Amino acid sequence: MSIDKTSTTPQDEHQVLNTEAAAAAVTAVDPRLLVQEQGLAGYLTEFRRKLKAGELGSLPVILGLVAICVIFQSLNSAFLSAQNISDITVTMVGTGMISVGIVFVLLLGEIDLSVGSVSGASSAIAAVLAVNQGWPEWAAVLIAVAAGAVIGAAHGFFFAVLGAPAFAVTLAGLLFWLGFMLQTLGENGTINLDSDGLIGKLTTYFFTDVAAAYGLAAVVTAVFFITSFLGNRRRQAAGIPFRPLSDTIMRTGLLGVVSFAAAVMYNQYKGLPLATVIFLVFLVGTDFLLRRTSYGRKVFALGGSVEASRRAGINVTMVRITVFAISGGFAAIGGLFLASKIASANQSAGTGDLLMNAIAAAVIGGTSLFGGRGRTWNALLGVLVIVSIQYGLQLESIAEPVKYMITAGVLLTTVVIDSITRKTQKTAGRA
Repeated sequence: MSIDKTSTTPQDEHQVLNTEAAAAAVTAVDPRLLVQEQGLAGYLTEFRRKLKAGELGSLPVILGLVAICVIFQSLNSAFLSAQNISDITVTMVGTGMISVGIVFVLLLGEIDLSVGSVSGASSAIAAVLAVNQGWPEWAAVLIAVAAGAVIGAAHGFFFAVLGAPAFAVTLAGLLFWLGFMLQTLGENGTINLDSDGLIGKLTTYFFTDVAAAYGLAAVVTAVFFITSFLGNRRRQAAGIPFRPLSDTIMRTGLLGVVSFAAAVMYNQYKGLPLATVIFLVFLVGTDFLLRRTSYGRKVFALGGSVEASRRAGINVTMVRITVFAISGGFAAIGGLFLASKIASANQSAGTGDLLMNAIAAAVIGGTSLFGGRGRTWNALLGVLVIVSIQYGLQLESIAEPVKYMITAGVLLTTVVIDSITRKTQKTAGRA
């Protein structure tokens, strides 16, 4: 009886199917590699894929900024003047700093309503120590920022340890620290700051040497290229999708054009503002903290799912407390910049539309209200939109009520886009 060597067993058939599946998996193209493989067509394919998946990123707010510039420049040629743009980028820093802290809180899917009052209370602390008590300004600044961080940590303790809702805790904080600020400032209600002192120079000092602006533009462009290039090398070595060199060069070129255009603009007025430099440094530092450290990954994980994060061994309580401490610290820093802008700490500090603008800037810039998605650079984009609208309307002498309504419309549009994006991502299986 002969044996048919060509016959197959069920185990053999299963092995063949596994082999074919593995081959198909190898030959399948990762959509993120389409750019690398198809050039310009790849970019269009990748853009359509992201659009269908709801991965809009910062595209809507960037297009919004372009539209704002086009509209207001057509209405008033002074809008894109060197002086106006310089004023916008200095004015935005105070609110932008507060918004950076808000981004951290929003990543958890929570809210901090106390940041306006905390910024005012911190500026009052610094003013009392520096002016009334005669402390060195640098020491007063450190104490004020530390006080803001401690206040934020206290809010985090009530939320993370005692289980009180963050909304209620920070709403109580809004009222308490507003009263604290009024009590600290005393009956006069205003403490004037030395315009030539440390706090005063935060928004009034400019690097007048043209080399400063051009040097910063060159450093920013070079650092971006080096970090992108080395990052792609590491990804390539690890066998995961990476951007081709041509893509990195194109992105670097675009950043270089924007950076040197800004440098030319600054040098046509007073020079490079110190406030803008400090803001950029904080943005780079916080972006690195969120995207390149284990702490940042814990923040994103917690925003995605608290229970899953707890099961993964993340200290949920610690992360929550530190996030609110960061929010309080940045509120204090923003308060100092706002005090510098008017050269005083007064009873109106931290009130008005400051809280609304700080939260709106984070959301308009692209940070999700639902947690788990956002970057600190969103604060820059969002506050640019808000302050640009304010300056544009001011040039047109538009009434204050209309400013509020327009800003509200922009915020509502952003929230709607965020909600639609989340639904699209769920449909595409990416959320």
